[in-house]
Amino acid sequence: MFKFIKNDIPASIVVFFVALPLCLGIALASGAPLFSGLIAGIVGGIVVGGLSGSKIGVSGPAAGLAAIVLTAIGTVGGYENFLVAVVLGGVIQLVLGVLKAGVIGYYFPSSVIKGMLTGIGIIIILKQIPHFFGYDADPEGDFAFFQVDGENTFSELINTINYIKPGSMLIGVVGLAILLLWDKVLSKKGRIFKLVQGPLVAVVIGIVFYVITKSHDVLSISKSHLVSVPVPDSAASFFNQFSLPNFSAITNPDIWIIAFTIALVASLETLLCVEATDKLDPHKNVTPTNRELLAQGTGNILSGLIGGLPITQVIVRSSANIQSGGRSKMSAIIHGFLLLISIILIPTLLNMIPLSVLAAILLVVGYKLAKPGLFKKMYQLGWKQFIPFVVTVAGIVLTDLLIGISLGLAVGVVIILIKSYQNSHFLHIEDKSNETHKLKMTLAEEVTFFNKGAILKQLDNLPKGTYLELDVRKTRFLDFDIIEILEDFAFKAKERSIDIKLISERGIIENPPSYIEFFNLTPKTN
Repeated sequence: MFKFIKNDIPASIVVFFVALPLCLGIALASGAPLFSGLIAGIVGGIVVGGLSGSKIGVSGPAAGLAAIVLTAIGTVGGYENFLVAVVLGGVIQLVLGVLKAGVIGYYFPSSVIKGMLTGIGIIIILKQIPHFFGYDADPEGDFAFFQVDGENTFSELINTINYIKPGSMLIGVVGLAILLLWDKVLSKKGRIFKLVQGPLVAVVIGIVFYVITKSHDVLSISKSHLVSVPVPDSAASFFNQFSLPNFSAITNPDIWIIAFTIALVASLETLLCVEATDKLDPHKNVTPTNRELLAQGTGNILSGLIGGLPITQVIVRSSANIQSGGRSKMSAIIHGFLLLISIILIPTLLNMIPLSVLAAILLVVGYKLAKPGLFKKMYQLGWKQFIPFVVTVAGIVLTDLLIGISLGLAVGVVIILIKSYQNSHFLHIEDKSNETHKLKMTLAEEVTFFNKGAILKQLDNLPKGTYLELDVRKTRFLDFDIIEILEDFAFKAKERSIDIKLISERGIIENPPSYIEFFNLTPKTN
């Protein structure tokens, strides 16, 4: 677990700075105590991070649940009653994990997952621009199109013009310049610049700027534009911030309805995030989804018992972890401990961090998720990939995460149904001889993303040293999702000493260097 600690510590610091305002902002957007967001972030990092099988996923309070939480607190008559639903939701997630419901995540096409990542990247950029210029009417963590401050994403951008704060804008620009300089130039100059991450330097300079300009008429930054962590006066006041669930409300039918809603939505968001982070992971690790549901359920039970918000795996923090070089689950666990230690020991110092500096960090995260070149790449893959991708992006930006994904999935299913024929069997594995681990896999005439979970499971279960013959001579339609799986598997096959012989109408190739290039060159008729 400590093998990649030199990578994980710098990554955990970046995730900590990203998570801190999001935990507070999501709590504010949810109508819950601010401290409840921090509790969820701590439990999501330490507990869920420790139990999860994901090496790079980070869990905590999710923006996608904010609207549900806000409505639910009013419905059940108070936050303590709502916590009962969080605990029950965690129990339901445990049941889903035992029932192996984690396979659901494999049935979302690649185009929708990439659209989800791109849409979230665009949303991050659009939502952080006001904070970057010092306009903080909408809290951090409100990612819905229609905002809690009564505006929408685009009207908020227009309003920003009238509320620009020179001090916030200046330190935001300086922070962004530091991040870009660190990423593009300094990180290649020496080990010290890899160990000390740009976001940490930007935050420190932001604090120094706030202190120096505190009495300046123009450049001073007011407290409303800074991080706002609750500052306890004593140990007693610190522990008083924890809330306990009121289990006498467990007989209220609304509690159970909300519990099932939290369990289903949180599980779906988690599984989608797992699929997305596995795609972003440069080392192509595959997260065990059923174990993830068990970890999330345990985290939600504990979070609900001590007063925290519902927890899911979250893409913003997970992508920040990946982009900062996180290699193992230690980065998520350490970020949880950093949250815990900081709110106990240095809450006053944290409250000197300008939100515009944190916005600069998130702008970089958002851009890396939504690079313009991805639109061109998806377009070149054909309309069957491009249309669900664009619909998902537009849906997320103009509504919210779940609606956007649902729209993209619906379009993707329609396209697949138009192009696909019914298949009763899509793959067959047989032992070709008495030789150990010599197997043959024959793909059917038509293979779509519906078959992704089963193929991925078969490939992951191949023992080390396997000699695999992959026969695609009968295949006339091979979905891009399946090609991606083969591409990723080829990367892992080298580590597991698995040799692959690809048999096609064009001949036999031993250990193809690129399946994407090979199948793009192979003419197929639909």
